[in-house]
Amino acid sequence: MEQQEYAVGATRVAAGRPDGRTGGAGRGTADAVLAVREAEREVERSVERGAEGEVEREAERDCEAEPVGAVAGSGADDPQTSAEGLSPDPGLLRLAHWFAAATPGTADDLCTASFGLYPARHLGAAAAPAAPAVSWWHGPTAHAAVPRAREARTDGGLRRARRDAAALPVVRSGAKQGGPGRHRRPERTRALPDAPRDVQDRSGEGLPDAERRIAARLLLAHPLVTASGPHADGFPLIRRHRDWLTERFDTLLGYRLVIGPWHARLFKAGLGPGAARRLEHPATGAPFTPAGYARLALALALLVDAPEQLPYGRLVQAMRAAAPDLAAEGTPTGTAALDTSPDTSPDTSLDASLDMALAALADWQVLGELPADPGDTAFVLTVDRELARAVPAGPPALADDAADLIRRAAEAEPGTAVRRLLAETPAVLATDLPEDQREWLREHRLSGPAALAEFLGLEAELRAEGVALLDPAAELTDLALPGAGTLAQAALLLVERLVEEVRPLPGEDTGGDVAIPDALIDGVLGDIADDHDLPARYLADRTALRRDALDLLHRLGLITLTPRATWLLRPPAARYAPAPDLRPTPGTGRHSRPTTPTPPPPREGPHT
Repeated sequence: MEQQEYAVGATRVAAGRPDGRTGGAGRGTADAVLAVREAEREVERSVERGAEGEVEREAERDCEAEPVGAVAGSGADDPQTSAEGLSPDPGLLRLAHWFAAATPGTADDLCTASFGLYPARHLGAAAAPAAPAVSWWHGPTAHAAVPRAREARTDGGLRRARRDAAALPVVRSGAKQGGPGRHRRPERTRALPDAPRDVQDRSGEGLPDAERRIAARLLLAHPLVTASGPHADGFPLIRRHRDWLTERFDTLLGYRLVIGPWHARLFKAGLGPGAARRLEHPATGAPFTPAGYARLALALALLVDAPEQLPYGRLVQAMRAAAPDLAAEGTPTGTAALDTSPDTSPDTSLDASLDMALAALADWQVLGELPADPGDTAFVLTVDRELARAVPAGPPALADDAADLIRRAAEAEPGTAVRRLLAETPAVLATDLPEDQREWLREHRLSGPAALAEFLGLEAELRAEGVALLDPAAELTDLALPGAGTLAQAALLLVERLVEEVRPLPGEDTGGDVAIPDALIDGVLGDIADDHDLPARYLADRTALRRDALDLLHRLGLITLTPRATWLLRPPAARYAPAPDLRPTPGTGRHSRPTTPTPPPPREGPHT
C-alpha cells in the first residue's frame, strides 16, 4: 500500500497531468518539431477526436483546482511577472538539501530513487548453454579473445604493440618465429549480432511483436523519450502500443508508464542502497557529485512552474534566493554559510557542479539551448515545464529523510523486486538477495527470467550462483562488455587473466566471491600495457588505467569491493575467461617432466 501511494503521489506532484498535456515550452519554435508533431496528430486525429472534449474539461478542472504540491502564484505564463515571482517547489527544495548533505554513494542512491532515469545494464556475448546447477566458475564460457587490429587504432581499441626487428628472435611463448605460439590461445573476431528473428521476416508476420519489443527496450534504456529528441524514431511505436506496454511494465516490473502527445515517461523504481546508477555529465562523462545533484534538484524545483521563456540570469538569481547555501559557487557539500547579503548584481558564473546540472536538464530537454558564455545573463532559456514535471519519479514529501526515500522507492513484493533486478542489472546472485527474494528466485528459476527475456529480447543464462539476462546486441545497456573501446578491451583482458589465476577448484567453498591480490592486478595490467598499444594517458599514468578498468568491472558487477578495500572476483566474471582444464593429462604440462616409456618385453625366439 505504501508503494502504491508513493506511485500515485508521483503522478500528482511530480509529473503534472498524467496525459502530459499541461505546461511545456518550445511548441512551434522549430519547423522540424512541428513537422513531427503534425504528422503524429494527423495519424491519430480520428482516434483522439472522441476524447478531446473530455480532455478539455479535465484541463478546465485542473485550472480551477490547484494541483497537490504546486506553488501558489508561480505558474503564470508572462515572462516578466513569472520571473519576478519565481518560487521553488517545496518537495524538490527539500530533496536538494538531502543531496547536499549526502555522501557520494548515498547521493547516487538518492538520484536513482528520486528520478529513476537510469538506463538498464546487461552483459554482452551470447549465453553459453549449460544445466542450471553448473557453476559459472567451472561451466562453459562465452570467451572470445580481444580482436587484434593490424592497422593503426582508429576507434580507440587495443592492438598489439609492434616490436623492433632486433627483438624478433626472442619469442616469449617458446614458439618458432612467425608462428602462432604453442601456448597462445587462438583469437577470433566476434561477428556482428544478427537482427532479431522476428524482424527478419519482411512479409509482415510477427511485426507487431517486433515493434513492441523495440518500444519496450527503448523505454528501458531511455526512460524519457520525446517526439523531437534523439530517439524520436521510436516514439510512434511507443504510442502505437501504449496500452500493451503499460500493462506489461506494470505487471512484470511494477513500473508506471505515462505517454502524452509529445513524450513518454517510464517511472522506474529505485534499486536500493548500494545499487545506484550514478549520473554523469552528458558530454564529458564526469560523475555527479553531491553538490551537482543538489544544484540539479534546486534548478528543477524552480523550473517545474517557471515561465516558458526564462532569462538565464534570473534562474541563477532565483536559485541563490531560494537556497543560498546550495547555490553559492564552490559550496562544499552541506557546509556553506548562508549568504543573506543584498544581491544587486548576482554572480552568474558557472562552477563545475552547476554546469553539470544544467547540462543534464538540457540533455533531458527540460531546457533548450544553454548560453555559450555563462556570463551572458540576458540569454533566454526555453523551459519545458511538462518535461520538468516528468523528471521526479516520486514526491520527496512522503519520505522522512534521504534513507527513507531510498528505501521506499525500492519497496516491492519479492517477485517484482527480483524481476526488476533481472531487467536492470547485469546479474542477480542468490547470495545478494534477502531470504524472501531468494526463495522466489528458487521457485521461479525458469519461468521468471524466461518471461522477461521474451518481453525484452534478452537471453537468460542460469547458473548455480544466480541468473543473468544477456544482451548480445549490446543495445540494452549503458556499458558494453565485450566492447570496442580501449578501456573495455583492457578490462576484458584483465578479468580474463584474473579468473585464470584465482578461479576456485571444484568443491572449494569460497562463499561465491574470491579475493584478488593487489599485486596480481598490477602485474596483469603491466602485462597488458607491455603487450598492447595504449592511449597516451594510460601509458603516462598506470594508476588511471587501474582505476578506470576496475571501475568498469565494478559497475558491471564482475568484481566488488569489501569494506577493507579488498577486491573480490564474482562468479559471472568466469563467463569471459577460457573454459577451465580441471583435469589435465599427466605429463603434458609445459613444466612437466616427460614420461619415460616402458620398454616392450623381449620376444621369445625359437632358441629361447
